[in-house]
Amino acid sequence: MAIKFQYNKTSLTLLGKQLKVRKNALPTLKNKESALRVSVANAKSEAERLEREVTQALQSYDYLAALWNEFEPGLIRIDIVYTLKEFNAFTKPAWYADGVRILQDITRLGIESEIYQQRRKILDFNRKKTTQKVNLYEKVQIPGYQEAIRKIKRYMEDEENLSKASSKIVKTRHAQEEEEESL
Repeated sequence: MAIKFQYNKTSLTLLGKQLKVRKNALPTLKNKESALRVSVANAKSEAERLEREVTQALQSYDYLAALWNEFEPGLIRIDIVYTLKEFNAFTKPAWYADGVRILQDITRLGIESEIYQQRRKILDFNRKKTTQKVNLYEKVQIPGYQEAIRKIKRYMEDEENLSKASSKIVKTRHAQEEEEESL
């Protein structure tokens, strides 16, 4: 990214301010990136833990697989708040109430796992954006501003040196002319 500037004191001042802003923001961005990294790792491990729990719960109830067909469709509606449709406990099997509890537990674990997966994705996206900004500042903008400032300073020093040299030449010529006139 080429930084646009002019060879004057105003531009030098503006670039200096921009450089200072980026240098001051960089530690904060690095801390944010580190915190997001930790949060992503935590969300990932929590999601994996919940997925393992779901898998274990499903495996522990595998022996009931044939009985699940006896459930009426629409018995449970999931709204995060579980709503249980009324059923006659005398006409349904004795394990029916336990089956409802098992389904509630498994769905709760599944939903929590999915929430943590989504959370991890969002945090990871934000971490990547922050990393990009850190890299932009560290590798592109800060060095670019430093180089532009260096160029402006060199240009201004060269202009000053040329000005001094030309004034010396003029002074020397005047001295020579005065000397010639006095002869």
